Amino acid sequence: MILYTIKLKKTEVEELQKIINKGKHTTQAYRAAYILLNCDKGDYSKDRTITNTEICKILRIGERTIDRVKKKFIEEGFEKVLERRPSSQSYVKKVDGDLEAKIVTLCCSQPPEGYSKWSLRLLADKMVELNYVDYISHVTVSKVLKKTYLNLGE
Repeated sequence: MILYTIKLKKTEVEELQKIINKGKHTTQAYRAAYILLNCDKGDYSKDRTITNTEICKILRIGERTIDRVKKKFIEEGFEKVLERRPSSQSYVKKVDGDLEAKIVTLCCSQPPEGYSKWSLRLLADKMVELNYVDYISHVTVSKVLKKTYLNLGE
């Protein structure tokens, strides 16, 4: 395992102190600021030796987290270690206004024979059966009905 030595510049130490002392920041920024300040071996650090295990106990994090923050600081820089990485997952909205209308219409219609009322799973299965969509989850149907203030119990 590679050991990273953090040597912060004066401006970086001041910026991290600002993050800790005031303003609204993400928990990731606070955590990274505390880790970097405590691991600093540069000229502007307070003369104290604190180990990774002591940091882990104080901040209640794992040693691996400290290693990741140090690595990100060395490899990607000061600004990147304080920011969240954007998600690489692409979300595609499956339900549009047209499909919502079809769900609402189906919900307001008579339930199939043998059922007293529509269930979420029954609605989802019927939507697939009628070829409105290839697949739809009962959770998605629930979100649509909640959004339109419909209740299956009525």
